[in-house]
Amino acid sequence: IACLITHLLAEFDDAANLLAASPDATTISIDEPAEIPKNQRDRRQEPGREEDDELLGTDDSDKTELLAGQKKSAPFWTFEYYQTFFDVDTYQVLDRIKGSVFPVPGKNFVRLYIRSNPDLYGPFWICATLVFTIAVSGNLSNFFIHLGKPTYHYVPEFRKVSIAATTIYAYAWLVPLALWGFLMWRNSKVMNIVSYSFLEIVCVYGYSLFVYIPTAILWIIPQKVVRWVLMMFSLCLSGSVLVMTFWPAVRDDNRRIALATVGTVVLLHALLSVGCLAYFFDAPELDFPAPFVPVHNGTTGVTKSH
Repeated sequence: IACLITHLLAEFDDAANLLAASPDATTISIDEPAEIPKNQRDRRQEPGREEDDELLGTDDSDKTELLAGQKKSAPFWTFEYYQTFFDVDTYQVLDRIKGSVFPVPGKNFVRLYIRSNPDLYGPFWICATLVFTIAVSGNLSNFFIHLGKPTYHYVPEFRKVSIAATTIYAYAWLVPLALWGFLMWRNSKVMNIVSYSFLEIVCVYGYSLFVYIPTAILWIIPQKVVRWVLMMFSLCLSGSVLVMTFWPAVRDDNRRIALATVGTVVLLHALLSVGCLAYFFDAPELDFPAPFVPVHNGTTGVTKSH
């Protein structure tokens, strides 16, 4: 120990003598960060670069993804594999619903809400709720429109539930599957475009449909102009979520391909909105003339023909 102390004292003496000989010398502390290269400083100081990094998923925004990739995934035939798709709490689901109803301009929905923990819980129940809401509201709307007509006889249309379920779930799964395949194909052609996983795209589409649940309830109002105004408002909200999410993924691609991709996404979304409103709420009813049939007391009666 005495030898070690003597050696350390000798080192300090040498350093003091060196500083005394050259007082203008500078020292480097290991606690100070290394100097940032000039090209990196210029790149970070470019206007709009921070927003681009956030949208494109560079720098710090990819740390979550890298950490998520270190998790061990269970085999797909086990229950634990599918359990991870529903591993969300109420606060996360409500936060994602709020983000889909009130989109923030310039913010990517996937990077802001989904990328840390994509789920299927919210999209599944949103689609299920929307199916029953459209079917029930469509029946009620038909009832209120024809209420008071002497030739109208209300018959519940349970087939609307199956039609709504087929339409909503096919849209929420097949369209994301096609879009995911297209983005993967373009990613092999253009290396610097953003890539989303299939689960993330399904999650975006599922949460974007939430705004149609209260809209479908308001579609019961028997005013066609009010219904179409509500439809356009909901279409703008949910469509803006899709545009702000998928435009950063294709904007570095060929200009025509990027515009065609985003246009197709909006067009399919608009077809879903218009189709649901036109079929379940504004479908024309065919009224046939009621035949006259004899009654036993000698008078004539009117029956409704369906």
